[in-house]
Amino acid sequence: MTTAQQPIGSGFGASSTTSDVIKSIDLTGKVAIVTGANSGLGLQTALTLGSAGAHVVVLDRDVSQARSTLSGISAEYTTVDLTDPASVDAAAEAVLASVGTAHVLVESAGVMAVPFARDSRGNERQLSTNYLGHFQLAARLWPALEAAHGARVVGLTSLGHRHSAVNFDDPNYEHREYNPWTAYGQSKTAMSLFAVELDRRGRSHDVRAFAAHPGSIVATGLKQYLTTEELVAAGMVNPDGTPILAPAKQLKTPEQGAATPVWCATSPQLEGLGGVYCENCDVANIADSGADVVGLDEFADLDGVMSYAVDPGEARRLWDLSENLTGVSFL
Repeated sequence: MTTAQQPIGSGFGASSTTSDVIKSIDLTGKVAIVTGANSGLGLQTALTLGSAGAHVVVLDRDVSQARSTLSGISAEYTTVDLTDPASVDAAAEAVLASVGTAHVLVESAGVMAVPFARDSRGNERQLSTNYLGHFQLAARLWPALEAAHGARVVGLTSLGHRHSAVNFDDPNYEHREYNPWTAYGQSKTAMSLFAVELDRRGRSHDVRAFAAHPGSIVATGLKQYLTTEELVAAGMVNPDGTPILAPAKQLKTPEQGAATPVWCATSPQLEGLGGVYCENCDVANIADSGADVVGLDEFADLDGVMSYAVDPGEARRLWDLSENLTGVSFL
């Protein structure tokens, strides 16, 4: 297990916002690519990076809201469907032709607890959207990341990784009953493991990788498949549907939730580090107390990362699986 997976005493915390962590950081002349930046955490991430001077490249299925909200910063927009390999390749080709160099890639797009579906390659929808599409995107954008001579890749994971490790025997639910929460957990464990192995392979190219858990942010599109009753039972919203904000319990505003991925993408405190799971704007502890959780209501007092989500051996195994499932190889 990597000894880097322990807090560094960043001075930030659960209540820190994007404004707090970006303060005094100048990104003028830098290029930042953000997926899922049409709403929620991705939009807040793009807005923050742009406000610090970065030229932001927005990648999303629908960029209309991003165009409106980000009108005050330097930005460009490309549509992409992460479940469609041809769309991923086309988007990456357009970005490479436009900017050539990428100093930051924040993989923020995602879905949660969705009904069962497969992509065109037969991969389960949550694994495809949350992880495999981002694996392929990073591969296609690799020339731009390498050209930066100092780039960071940040993948959004989740405390929901506790729902499931990666099931290497049946990642696409071909031989087991589909459960939307274990599928979500598997995809978020995969994003964490991706950071571990991408960092190992990329550090000699001066590319570092991080996994960022933003917290539970009700004010995003991720909740679309959850009922108000489910969210009330989980202690995430009031009976009238208004969000409950309690950063210490990971119940955050979008500005607080996006703070951790922005910190991972930009903080000088992380120089020389990588391949770690971060939460509350710091590197997280390993937290192996307790088994995987199943219900949404079991997360209130949990933090830290399960060891299986940062295990180097599992990360290498996932990389091989990812190449097989996507047909894409790099590094």
